[in-house]
Amino acid sequence: MGIEIERKFLVTGDGWRAAAREVVPMAQGYINDQAAMDSGAMRASVRVRIAGDEAFLNLKSRELGHTRQEFDYPIPVDDARGLLALCVGGLVDKRRHYVEHEGHLWEVDEFLGDNAGLVVAEIELSSADEAFARPAWIGAEVTEAVRYYNLALATRPYSQWSESERSGAVASTH
Repeated sequence: MGIEIERKFLVTGDGWRAAAREVVPMAQGYINDQAAMDSGAMRASVRVRIAGDEAFLNLKSRELGHTRQEFDYPIPVDDARGLLALCVGGLVDKRRHYVEHEGHLWEVDEFLGDNAGLVVAEIELSSADEAFARPAWIGAEVTEAVRYYNLALATRPYSQWSESERSGAVASTH
């Protein structure tokens, strides 16, 4: 069983761009939606992702916060294209920038399409209490704010958010 320990932050400014060592275009969709997760009908999200010239089927448990079960399986790209056509909600298109900072790899997601204008950074850790240096371009932590999860962005994209949601107010988790 895979365990993912990940923290998510808003990104402020473009200071990270010069440090990006690789950029991968991604398109992803979900077999289930946020309502199925919220109601308890589903206990894991089921994601299909095409990342560059690779594709994956991913299952992630529905716990809120930084630690979840995660299972990731490579699949043929043609199968992924077929599965994306079966997904509910919208597709999430983004460019993932890989940025090294003081011994940690940050994944900076620059969203496109209906989620254009949103930029978030994630860091995967070995343990929940692992220390890490925060780059100058990291803003508010949104790890526990459900609306920033990709599953939520497929259901209710950034373009539909209110001005207070867009301004970075993260007090509410839904």
